[in-house]
Amino acid sequence: MSNRWEGIDEFVAVAEAGQFTAAAERLGVSSSHISRQIARLEERLQTRLLYRSTRRVTLSEAGQTFLHHCQRLQDGREEALRAMGDLASEPKGLLRMTCAVAYGERFIVPLATRFMALYPQLRIDVELTNRPLDLLHEGMDLAIRLGRLQDSRLVAARLAPRRMYVCASPGYLERYGRPHSLSELARHNCLVGSSDIWSLQDNGREISQRVQGNWRCNSGQAVLDAALQGIGLCQLPDYYVREHLQGGALISLLTAHQPPNTAVWALYPQQRHLSPKVRRLVDFLKEGLARLPEYSAS
Repeated sequence: MSNRWEGIDEFVAVAEAGQFTAAAERLGVSSSHISRQIARLEERLQTRLLYRSTRRVTLSEAGQTFLHHCQRLQDGREEALRAMGDLASEPKGLLRMTCAVAYGERFIVPLATRFMALYPQLRIDVELTNRPLDLLHEGMDLAIRLGRLQDSRLVAARLAPRRMYVCASPGYLERYGRPHSLSELARHNCLVGSSDIWSLQDNGREISQRVQGNWRCNSGQAVLDAALQGIGLCQLPDYYVREHLQGGALISLLTAHQPPNTAVWALYPQQRHLSPKVRRLVDFLKEGLARLPEYSAS
């Protein structure tokens, strides 16, 4: 059986350089070798990939499609070879990652900084944004996402639990009463954060309920402060409210309607799963989050 890779490197070199001579120089072989390999490749594929002229080489429509796939194959091959060579080595080079602003500032960046201090050859570039970035398009190695996952093109690793609580201060409940059903939420002042949709559970199924109130801010800390001051009800993740629930400054409400557990996730492109810097950082974040007081058992 012929080598299925045979001719692919030569084809990509010619397609990118636009000339057989330039491609031969790039690969360190003769032009005749390039020509023979591509001819054999076209014969195997039963398709013309290139149109040759005295000055220039152009791609056929099939050649353009094949080039795109071959470039991805080359990238994957190089990534695999680098990963195998790095398995026993320390993390090094640039690691680009992204996370939501508030969660990143509070939890992820401090841990990532400690991780970088362990590996002097590593550089970390963190982009904190509440806009979900396309990792593949933006060239990111890693993303920390909260809640439920949507992008099936990425590998996901669960870092920590994430439970949502509806709660209010004792002072607010003394003045306005305690809601006992989802329908009663409409009678209460609900503090709106980045969204006016709250995730809840009704009869075993997750539902989304729109809430309203006279206060809104796209900051979880600001929502928490308003709830502690007795302005209204809030829905926030456990790491914001756990301490205040334990101390009695907030009271958990509608516990039967608490939504199913979501999570904190590490997401990375498929080809990054063997990268030592990504793999070790994911493990470090998982262990580091588990040790934090915010994630200790209630």
